[in-house]
Amino acid sequence: MVDPSERPQRVPHSRFENVVALFIGTFAVSFGLYLLKEVGVATGGTAGIALLASYVTSWSFGVWFVLVNLPFFALAIWRMGWRFTVKTLVAVVLVSVFSEVHPLLLEIRHIEPIYATLLGSLLAGIGLIVLFRHQASLGGVNILALYLQKSRGWRAGYVQLVVDVLIVLAAFATLPLPMVLLSVVGAVILNMIIAMNHRPDRYFG
Repeated sequence: MVDPSERPQRVPHSRFENVVALFIGTFAVSFGLYLLKEVGVATGGTAGIALLASYVTSWSFGVWFVLVNLPFFALAIWRMGWRFTVKTLVAVVLVSVFSEVHPLLLEIRHIEPIYATLLGSLLAGIGLIVLFRHQASLGGVNILALYLQKSRGWRAGYVQLVVDVLIVLAAFATLPLPMVLLSVVGAVILNMIIAMNHRPDRYFG
C-alpha cells in the first residue's frame, strides 16, 4: 500500500506551458486532419462533420470547423467553466487557421491513403492528448466526452469512439466504401490513443 502522503502532488501548468501546449496540440491535430483531407478520408467528432461538409460544399474545413463547434460552447460554459471554454475556443480557432495555412506551405503530390490515415490519426490523437493535459479540447464531442469522464468516470476515449464511429459511418452518404473503412480504422486508432493516455486514475496533470 502506498501512503497517500507519499503520492506526488499535482503541480499546475504555468501560463507559458499552456500557451505552448495549445500551439503544439493544435498544430499536430490540424496537420493530421490535413493528411486525412488530402486523401479524402473522414474522421470522428466535429472535425469529421466539418471534413464531410467541406467535401460536399465550397466552404473550407476551417470555416465549417468553427461553425459546427459553436453550439457546443454552451455546454462548455455551463459544465466545464470559463477557463476551459476560453482555451477550447482558442484551440478551435488555431486548428481552423492552421488548416488554412498547411496547404499554402506544403503541397502533397502523392501519399498512400493507408499511410495518410495512420499518420494523420496518430498525429491528431497525440495533439488531443496534449490539449487534454492542459485543460483544453477541440469542442464538440471532446467537450461531451470530457464532461462525462469528469462527472461519471466514463473514459473519454471510449465515449468519443462510440460517437465517432457513428459519425464516420454517416460518411457512406458522401465517400466510397474503401475511404469509409479507412475512416473507421482512423477513428479507432485516434480514440484508442486517447483512451490509453488520458486516464485520471493513472496520470497526474
